[in-house]
Amino acid sequence: MITFPHAKLNLGLNILRRREDGYHDIESLFIPWDGLRDVLEILPSEQTSMNLYGIELDGGDPSAIDNNLCLRAYRALAARFDLPPVQIHLWKGIPAGAGLGGGSADASATILMLRQMFDLPLSTEECASIAATLGSDCPFFIYDRPMIASGRGEILKPFDIDLSDWRIEVAVPDVHVSTREAYAGIKPAMPSEPLVDILASPVTSWRGRLVNDFEATVFAAHPEIALVKEDFYKRGAIYASMSGSGSAVFGLFRRER
Repeated sequence: MITFPHAKLNLGLNILRRREDGYHDIESLFIPWDGLRDVLEILPSEQTSMNLYGIELDGGDPSAIDNNLCLRAYRALAARFDLPPVQIHLWKGIPAGAGLGGGSADASATILMLRQMFDLPLSTEECASIAATLGSDCPFFIYDRPMIASGRGEILKPFDIDLSDWRIEVAVPDVHVSTREAYAGIKPAMPSEPLVDILASPVTSWRGRLVNDFEATVFAAHPEIALVKEDFYKRGAIYASMSGSGSAVFGLFRRER
């Protein structure tokens, strides 16, 4: 079985407060974006293994594969069901450390594929619950529709938004931004304007209102990312923002009729 997990984008990202467990409460709109995809293939096998393509492993470290979210997703289901061994092939097209959710998309796709392959008695909500144990934004890819995310990103509420009049363009600078780095220097605060109110207003009013709180610290450390956002506006974008903790930046352009 083969599938093509796609990326996500964040429309607005507010860091609200630091939690007692060390994580942060956030608020953001996650939207699917299929402009970049991975390729995930799962085959029956005599022994469970994984092959990873299109990404360099640090020093050939085997733990990079052993800790891959696809394998972790398989183990999470194998702990609950008597799954036969499988061979997983993952071709990476979504850059790592770009704020596009590629690893989370792969994990959730693995859960859904295994459910189908082995006819597992799992509801969509149960799949999302398992995905949440793997990563905060993994459940979003189970539902795969625009969602307001809160909590660590795992609390999701459907949100209707129509971007059909807009062309989305994404640029990914050759910079890896770790989540830890992005949070360094962040001062959590409640936004001056509710996120849903901004999203419900015309796209033409978003600039300066719909913000990503990570931009302040990430742009200071990596000014080349800020230049990408500035270039979008110079080229006529109506709205531009960094996605997630970066380094990907996207712009919304009017779609020509």
